[in-house]
Amino acid sequence: MSTKVIIIIGTGDREKAIAGLMYARNALKKKWLDDVKVVFFGPSEKLAVHDTEVKWFIKEITALSDCFACKAISDKEGLSEKLGEAGVKVEYVGTTISNAIKEGYLPMVW
Repeated sequence: MSTKVIIIIGTGDREKAIAGLMYARNALKKKWLDDVKVVFFGPSEKLAVHDTEVKWFIKEITALSDCFACKAISDKEGLSEKLGEAGVKVEYVGTTISNAIKEGYLPMVW
């Protein structure tokens, strides 16, 4: 059985976001799971652009897997360009999340 997870970082709370990102990074580096994807959705997108430690986790994670951010929210907040520069794929993530679930990814929400 394949073990895949899509981690949705939706919180604007820095400590919660970092906990989710720490799990994602470790799961990838230590190969705890077959695949891990990360989605920034909502308030976490501001953290992804402005918080140094969150940016470090993004760099670590994007070296191993895909990171996404919600285009609708990032466009509204003026964050899309900076997210893209950080290696985050900016797209409408409703489809991304739904397709991942259909493909057997377990959603984890932080």
